[in-house]
Amino acid sequence: QVQLVESGGGLVQPGGSLRLSCAASGSFFSINAMGWYRQAPGKQRELVAVATSEGSTNYADSVKGRFTISRDNAKTTVDLQMNSLKPEDTAVYYCNLEGASWGGFSPTRRRAYWGQGTQVTVSS
Repeated sequence: QVQLVESGGGLVQPGGSLRLSCAASGSFFSINAMGWYRQAPGKQRELVAVATSEGSTNYADSVKGRFTISRDNAKTTVDLQMNSLKPEDTAVYYCNLEGASWGGFSPTRRRAYWGQGTQVTVSS
């Protein structure tokens, strides 16, 4: 019964900022990583940023220096601070969690969980 809910999307002017939040609910045996993906119309879904449980972070080249991912392990939440937004950043942003939840009396196999997505539009 894992659920990921994103919030914070909306319309913003070029050069503006937006902060996305994702809250994961459910019982987890382990969480390996949480991150953000995005998908623009007519394009493949791509990795934006990811934060591992070990504390490392990775960013797509297109967002380095502009976006910052932060994770609260205790609350199982992950945020994405987006600065200096460009029209090219317009996409549906999806929260992703990689881990294992409890299934019955045993943990499930590690897998990916996805949120429903939140629309980010950068336009004048």
